[in-house]
Amino acid sequence: MTGVAAVRAFVRARGRTRRSWSDRYITLLTLGLLVVLAAPVIDRAVAAVPTGVDPARAGAGLALVGVLLAGALALARVVGPVAVSSADAAWLVLSPLSRRSVLARTLLVLAVVGAAVGAVVGLALLSALGASDALTLRLLASVVLGASWTLGGMAAAVLAQASPAWDARLVAVLVALVVAAAAAVVMSMGPGQGLLVGIASAPSAAWTAAASASAAVAACLAGRAWAVAARMPARAVLDASTRAGNAAGALTVMDPGALTWIAEDAHWRTRVLRSRAWPPRLRGAAAVAWLDWRRVARRPGRLLLAAAASALPMLAAQAGGGTPAALAVLAAGALAVAATGTAGARRDAGDAALARLLGAGPRALLAARAVLPALLGGAWLSAALAGLDTAVPGGPFWPLGLLCAPALAAGALRMARRPPVEHAMPVLDTPLGAVPLGPAMWALAGADIAALGCLPALAAFTIGVSGPLLAVQAVWGAAVLAAYCAAPRRA
Repeated sequence: MTGVAAVRAFVRARGRTRRSWSDRYITLLTLGLLVVLAAPVIDRAVAAVPTGVDPARAGAGLALVGVLLAGALALARVVGPVAVSSADAAWLVLSPLSRRSVLARTLLVLAVVGAAVGAVVGLALLSALGASDALTLRLLASVVLGASWTLGGMAAAVLAQASPAWDARLVAVLVALVVAAAAAVVMSMGPGQGLLVGIASAPSAAWTAAASASAAVAACLAGRAWAVAARMPARAVLDASTRAGNAAGALTVMDPGALTWIAEDAHWRTRVLRSRAWPPRLRGAAAVAWLDWRRVARRPGRLLLAAAASALPMLAAQAGGGTPAALAVLAAGALAVAATGTAGARRDAGDAALARLLGAGPRALLAARAVLPALLGGAWLSAALAGLDTAVPGGPFWPLGLLCAPALAAGALRMARRPPVEHAMPVLDTPLGAVPLGPAMWALAGADIAALGCLPALAAFTIGVSGPLLAVQAVWGAAVLAAYCAAPRRA
């Protein structure tokens, strides 16, 4: 039987373009540049590893590592993770060739990506726990630990793609990681601080033993995944390849907004929903906007995930990032949560025919659609600021969350209604390098109006919270939302 290597060689030999020595040179040069650029960052991160043990920092760091691992595993589970190119999906996956040989290149890429992400996780783990002695040995052990966890998780995701039983086990692992992250936060605030100190100050021999055991488990899972790759279901590979191809196409044309549509369509395509009548008292714009509420209610898992993510700003502040890192996580999280309730606004921006047929005015419809993102973003921001009150002086900050809700709604609606990236815009030369204005303006759309509406709240982190400042934020945030809804043009 003809092997996969022979088939690929046959295709390359008769293709229009062949891989020359200059292509290989450019690849090696790119890898070299990446190493040169990453080396100073890694050196600074290693130099910043504390020599003492801070229980609050250790607990927050362990929680962030757990959340990072859970997010990476969830992403791998959603994406596939085993996918091939469109040509291989059309010709090689369904051919009599060995399934493992067809997927070998993808599995190698997954292993390299997992090892790279694991090195970052290991460095973050060492930065959280500190190194009282033997920095080099502890650094090596932490990198091996991180790489073992990510490679083992990637192998489990491959097994989950091939078997529903392993998929259930992977979900259990995700739940365990989230629970472990919550436990680390609780221990950093209570009697568990002694356990955190014991873990961080354990002898280097214990770190080496843990790294060796993790590497052995990861190797077993990787071997199991390699064996299962020979009988990987074709349907699972084809579905993952379709999702990966759509995402790659969106990134190639630099239209990140298309990724949202891909995720939404993939979620709802295979689900059968029960039909329910609209509330009888809703009319006009309120009835149209009610569909957004039903969409959010049908995904309770997303709401639970958003509620759990409200602890991330506090963890970022306690893990050593300080107020700047906490503010960055606050801004990104509040806008992301508010944007989960703007699916209808995105539909209106693409095609407003349905809203016109239902007789909803543009201003009234935009105001009705602003209620849900305001509620979601304001509630999440209040919960996040309540946790941040324990880590940042000058509070209490939590009342600012509800007062910033109108500004967050305006920013989320602007994000949902922005057009695709305009690639015809010029490239701006800055001290940091060339910046294409099209993607930059697309990325800032929504964040700009949200930041404008939250200016008094941002000032509170510098001058402290006071009664007049809360009143100014309430009036200013409502005014920004009212001004945005008064001119319902596309973003």
